[in-house]
Amino acid sequence: MPPAFSEEERARIIEQLLDTAARLFSTQGLRKTSLEELTAPAGIAKSSLYVFFASKEDLYFEAMLRQSEQVRRRVIDEGINRGADTRDALRRFLRATVAELDTNPLYRRLVSHPQEMAAVAAKLTPERMAAAADGPMAALLQFLSTHVNGDPQVLLGVLRAVLLTPLHAEHLGAEIYPAVMDRLIDAVTEGITS
Repeated sequence: MPPAFSEEERARIIEQLLDTAARLFSTQGLRKTSLEELTAPAGIAKSSLYVFFASKEDLYFEAMLRQSEQVRRRVIDEGINRGADTRDALRRFLRATVAELDTNPLYRRLVSHPQEMAAVAAKLTPERMAAAADGPMAALLQFLSTHVNGDPQVLLGVLRAVLLTPLHAEHLGAEIYPAVMDRLIDAVTEGITS
């Protein structure tokens, strides 16, 4: 039987597990991160993870959700919602999202390894997955549906294609990467809002 934890211990352990998960999942990914690597910094046995989270995937999902509100604030609230018009809103969204990809390792991992999110989703209940339904991509899809002509899924795909570019910045060259991103964002937002 797993040990009982005080509320203070629970809070400390959960915080440590989430911090460790964000760091390890960002660098190693879901499959290569072991239960022992996740639990050792918290000072608990591997089996004790299940006292706090239903699975390793549930921990990954919670680490993602933990950042989701901050990401939403930066890319939706401070990005798309502050645009002077549709084109400006999309430019602001793309620039804020590129900045997020450049500075947030877990978010970058989720974009660059979509199979990990699929593996996480496969282990979670539909009710648990519904917790992510109000994320940045859902808000963007709603914006596209109401402000831009065309199939919102296709438009979302075009914007996602732009957001894959930062994952290949080293191939473009550090000295021109910012200028390439600016021109690409301008060209795409001009193209889909014309």
